[in-house]
Amino acid sequence: METELSSLYGQEVYTDKGAYIGKIEDVKVNITEKRISGLAVQDINPNIFDVGDKKGIIIPYRWVMAIGDIVLIKHVRRRIGAKEEEEGKEEEGSEDAGSTGR
Repeated sequence: METELSSLYGQEVYTDKGAYIGKIEDVKVNITEKRISGLAVQDINPNIFDVGDKKGIIIPYRWVMAIGDIVLIKHVRRRIGAKEEEEGKEEEGSEDAGSTGR
């Protein structure tokens, strides 16, 4: 999948089951590996992600299925909370999305 980074800014993110996630605010790039590692998303749907007082989340790029008029990601199975996520990462290296202070 090849795309210009600037084309991602402001795009809406949806799951493959049609659930709105939010809008892309920034792109996280791994310079040494020359690849996108995540998408910083704001205006988060509170029914999908519980971000608490955070302004957004970072969606792992491995979740991205397609990029076009919108960005399509793998469906999130449950509502993800910031506290749950930290505990999951510590215990088993969870694949939940990370919160960001953006």
